[in-house]
Amino acid sequence: MPSRFSLLFALAALPATVALAAPPPAPAVVVHADPQAAHLPPERVKETIENYKGWLDTVQSRDAVAGLATAVVVDDKVVFEHTIGYADAATKSPVLPTTVFRLASLSKAFATAVTGILVHDGRMSWDTKLVDALPFFKLKDMQAAQKATVRDILGQRLGLPRNTYDNMLEDNMSYEDLVRKLDEVDLACGVGQCYGYQNVAFSLIGDVVYAQTGDFFYRQVERRVFAPLGMDTASYGRDSLEASASWARPHRAAGHGWISFEPKENYYRVAPAAGVNASIRDMEQWLIAQMGGHPDVLPSSVLDVLHAPEVSTPSELRATPWRAARLTSADYALGWRVYTYAGETLVFHAGAVEGYRTMIAFFPKYHAGVVTLWNSTGPVPSGLMPMVLDGLIGAPHVDWAGVEGAAPTRIVPAIATKARGKASKGKATAAAARSHGKGKPAATASKKRAGKARATNTAQKKKAPANDD
Repeated sequence: MPSRFSLLFALAALPATVALAAPPPAPAVVVHADPQAAHLPPERVKETIENYKGWLDTVQSRDAVAGLATAVVVDDKVVFEHTIGYADAATKSPVLPTTVFRLASLSKAFATAVTGILVHDGRMSWDTKLVDALPFFKLKDMQAAQKATVRDILGQRLGLPRNTYDNMLEDNMSYEDLVRKLDEVDLACGVGQCYGYQNVAFSLIGDVVYAQTGDFFYRQVERRVFAPLGMDTASYGRDSLEASASWARPHRAAGHGWISFEPKENYYRVAPAAGVNASIRDMEQWLIAQMGGHPDVLPSSVLDVLHAPEVSTPSELRATPWRAARLTSADYALGWRVYTYAGETLVFHAGAVEGYRTMIAFFPKYHAGVVTLWNSTGPVPSGLMPMVLDGLIGAPHVDWAGVEGAAPTRIVPAIATKARGKASKGKATAAAARSHGKGKPAATASKKRAGKARATNTAQKKKAPANDD
């Protein structure tokens, strides 16, 4: 039987630079429910969609992805839905609108949303202290730990170095072991004072939800978010992914083609950070809800908190060419990034885990957004999204994805390194089952791995895997 504070936690990790926090430079107001909200010119929307279809045709003809699903939503309506490629290149099974992908770090917004719902219901507060909800919670500086709140972990400002323990998670250590070793890590700053992207520490929200409700985190998300939004194919965990009627297998490059492989288990152990599986049909409803289109599920008062900038993330301003050209401010909110993009407020997040990448973005002012899921390596789709965003708001056109010129000599990027940490499926499934409140407890980490975990500060110097755009 699971312990009171063990839960389900899952997948993708992201690089995040620790940057000293500063008051955000006059962040734009995020609008979710406004009868006077601006509307995009229909002809511009139509032209952008036609262009997008052409760019996707080029991506498909160049075999630049294994498979991809994308949608554009404007004024709470799906104005474009498209799929290309294969859910499994080995069997040539196509990507369908109902094909389920791993969402990686897009999952974080589901954790913050269900927290917002519980706060709205009076079950907890954004300022609930972690030490009050979780007796096991400790940091190296216990005075700092006494101050840490729900808002601090969800806003990525707990004070830990970026991606703390992600490398050990990839070496198959359990969430339960890692989260209890946070007190071995030297803090990068005081709680609430700087940005440091986390997956293990972020997933403490699952334990908080259990402590405050007596119910497993994933069940709360299923009941309070998936079901009322009609996200019929959304789920948590590897077993649920593989039980889907159509699911996208991860792929790696092989010459000019793609080879599918088995999904990795590691990040399914930190589900609040990255454990959601969903189809593009599911994500259309999620995007509508985030823009205020389902106030019965996500009231505007909750969305206003979720999308309010919490801490400045200046490294985002130069992370990619399109960011460098379009962004003038970048902040982290609660499970979301908030940018000033070509003068407009843009709410955004991206994620990746081996063989999967995901992106979602929307302009609250126009109730217009894009979501894209793909099941292979390669950056081309991440360049398509800003091209669509530019088109929607009438910004100068730039071929950020490189799809309008001659095809490059090598279309599919090579995979230079092997994935770290090869857990047996049995062990990984046991760990995931425990965190989901299902099956037997996870196996205890070996003495060798426990010793490795104690070398915390050395471990933190290892470069975390890239998993967020």
